Parts: sequence; C-alpha cells; structure tokens
Amino acid sequence: MIVSRVVRSLVPARLDRLPWSRFHTRMVVALGVAWVLDGMEITIAGAVGSVLRDQRTLGLTSFQVGLTATGYLLGEVAGALVFGRLSDRFGRRRLFVLTLGLYLVANGITAFSPNLAFLMFFRFLAGAGIGGEYAAIHSAVDELVPATHRGRVDLAVSGTYWLGAMLGTASTYVLLDPRLLPVDLGWRLGLLIGPLIGALVWGLRRRLPESPRWLLMHGRADEADGEVSAIEAAVERSGRPVPPVDAGQAIELRPHGTPSYREVARVLVREHPRRSVLGGTLLVSQSFLYNAIFFTYVLVLDAFYGVAPRDASKYLFLFALGNLAGPLLLGPLFDVLGRRVMISSTYLVSGVLLGVTGALFAGGALTAVTQTLLWSVIFFFASAAASAGYLTVSELFPLEIRALAIALFFALAQTAGALGPSLFGALIGDRANPDPAGLFHGYLLAAGVMVVAGLVALALAVPAERRPLEHVTRPLSARGLPGPDGPAGR
Repeated sequence: MIVSRVVRSLVPARLDRLPWSRFHTRMVVALGVAWVLDGMEITIAGAVGSVLRDQRTLGLTSFQVGLTATGYLLGEVAGALVFGRLSDRFGRRRLFVLTLGLYLVANGITAFSPNLAFLMFFRFLAGAGIGGEYAAIHSAVDELVPATHRGRVDLAVSGTYWLGAMLGTASTYVLLDPRLLPVDLGWRLGLLIGPLIGALVWGLRRRLPESPRWLLMHGRADEADGEVSAIEAAVERSGRPVPPVDAGQAIELRPHGTPSYREVARVLVREHPRRSVLGGTLLVSQSFLYNAIFFTYVLVLDAFYGVAPRDASKYLFLFALGNLAGPLLLGPLFDVLGRRVMISSTYLVSGVLLGVTGALFAGGALTAVTQTLLWSVIFFFASAAASAGYLTVSELFPLEIRALAIALFFALAQTAGALGPSLFGALIGDRANPDPAGLFHGYLLAAGVMVVAGLVALALAVPAERRPLEHVTRPLSARGLPGPDGPAGR
C-alpha cells in the first residue's frame, strides 16, 4: 500500500556516503554472476551446436540449431520486458531471486532434452530468466553502490560476461571431446555448468537486502531505514568506519508507486527525449557491432584464414580477454574523467579502429592471429562502450521506471542487433569463394554506427559521475531535493 503523505528521508545520502566494504563486494559477486552465466550460456550453446547435429545426440539440422539460439535470445527479450516491469512493481530482491531460480530450473531441465521441441521450450525459459536478470540487477547494483563507485562497478559487472565466455570455452575442450566423454553426454553436462554456478550463489543472493531506494519510493520508509541501518552495521563489522551523514542532504517525496504505461511513455518521450535518443543509440549500436562480429568470427577465421571451426575457440580466448580487460581497466575513468568523455571516446575509438582493421583486412595484410589481436584491441574499447550503454540507461531515468526502461532499451538493442549476424554472414559469401570486399563494407558500416553513437554521446551524455541518482534524474515521487541539482534536476 502506497502512503500518500510527504516523507523526508536521508536514505539515499546514507547509502552514497558509505565506504566500500565486504558487503558491497558480496553484493556485486552475488548479483554479477548473471553476466557470467549469460556469457557461458552463449558460448557453450554455440559450441554444442555441431554436436547436436550428430545422430547420436538429437540429430538436428543446421537450421534447427540456429532456431535454438534464436529461441534463447527471444526468451531474453521477453524476460527483460516482463520481469523488468515486475521489478519496478514488486521490488528488486524478489525479482533477482525469481529470475535466477527460473534460469537454474529451466537450464537444468534443458540438459535432459529428448527432442527439439523440448530443447526449444526450456532454452526460451532459461533465456527469459537471464533477460529478467539484466533489468532487475542493473537497477539493484546502481541503487546500492555508493555514487563514487557506481560507474566502475557497473562496467566491471557487465564485463564479466566475457569471463563466462572464457569459462564456457575452456569447459568445451573437455566436455565435447569424444575421447573423454560419450558424444550424447558431454553436451548435456555442459548445460549443467551454469546452473551449478548459479546454485553456489543462490544462498548469498537470498541474503541480500531489498533496495532501500525502491522501498522509499514505494512508501515503505521505515523498512528502507531498517535496510540501510543493516547495511551500515555490515560495513562497520568489516572494519570500515561509517562517516556521518549531512542532514541537509535529506530529500522530500510523496511515494508514487508503479507508474502506468502511459506515464512511462510520457517520461521517455516527452520529459526525457534526449536521454531516450542517447540510450537507444548507444545500446543499438553496440548490439549491432557485437552480434555482427561475435556470431560470425568462426566463419571469418574459417573462410579467409583456413582455421577449422574446432580450432576457432583457441582464438576466442584472446578475443574474450580484450573484452574482459576493457571494462575492468577503463571503468575507473568513467568516475574520474566523467561520462561524456569516456562514453564518447570508447565508441569513437572502437569505431575508428574497426575501420582501420577493415582496410587492412581488405588489403590482405592480416593473418588469423593479427586479425584476432586487432579484434581484441577494438573490443577492449567496445566492451567498455557497451557496458557504458547499460550504465547510461540505468542512471538517466527515474527510479520508479528504471528496470522497465532498461528492459525496453535492451529489447530494442537485441532486436536491432539480430540483423548483424545475418547481414555479415551474407557479406562473407560462400565458403568456397569468400568475398573480402563485401565483408570490408560490413566493417565500415559497423564502424560508422559506432562513430555516430560516439558523436551522439558527445552531444547528449549527462554528467552523472559521482552524483546521487536522485540528482542525475529526479524521481517521480520527489517533492524537494537538496543542493543546486535539486528541483531543477528534472
């Protein structure tokens, strides 16, 4: 039940003034596993595709293998939209517990698939669980992490997708080797790795608090105060002194509850159109780039450099390492140099480097190793850029619609990004007669998309670094905010 009276609270200020502690580390580990699982799922699913065509397994066609990947991606989109809305309505904690549970159960059952229909259905549900994680967890992380650490933590969490990709690749060396395991057993065990990792953090995640900011905006001020007090106590137990809070940082609000879809549309289109353009541009561009390159890298190595598909995973380690290192090493600069500088530069640099790489490729100057090295350098910056896109959407919209906004932009990005693999696959041409000129044009297109996104960020990015979320974007419930960023922060 939403309380209509005006509430004055220090909850956001109390959260933002906390020093980093073991509580924050546990929270990031428990929630960030979602990206590790997603990276692992995509990698293992791609690796087992050829195995599923074997008559000793499910005997699928190449088209049917592709359908299973499509079903997983569609599940991610559906899960993000459904659970994103529910996260705004029922809370972050309930949803990040529910979505992990859905993934664990669905993917565990998938390992016992007897046929295509069974596999497709439960892969869709597993994807829905992971898609729901994106919305609920980005919201929870940003609302619990102190403002001074928000940028670097958000980027690091998103970047762990590639840690999952590396783990998935390593596991397939053993699980898909017919000399070590029967053909129809290895792929099933591979699908159980993700649920095993998820189960290990299940108990840790269940002990995490609800977002005090969400509680406050939904009229549960006493519960919000209690959760913050528990977090402060955990910080003190870890040996970190809790600094005093400035009473002048209190906010006044009249709890709003869950907005209607009409209110959501008004906020996105009428109140924050520039932010909507920024968020949509950043996420669509990085999704197109990633899907185009990542889902066709095996084809490129095979068609142009003669690398057999079974050996392509060796190159993935270097590619994934660049993707993992980018957010980890560049993330702190997003809090130091600022959002506008770092978001625009990572998009622009990755776009320019891709254009240069395309020119070298078209000129025949690359080998499989140098191509992969250049991809690693490009995606060192592009991975940070992609993570910054999610950070942007999470920061720039009111708390009451934060999870749904992430879900909407995620769905838009996934839909647009789905065009990349098919387009690049067509540009590569026939395996017997690959077309380097066609692929070069594809590289130029993807490079141009990233450069445009960088220019949009340069013009529209909001200086959110080290600022409370309530000052970056005024909540719908707010009646008064402290400081010069307050009432005008809309």
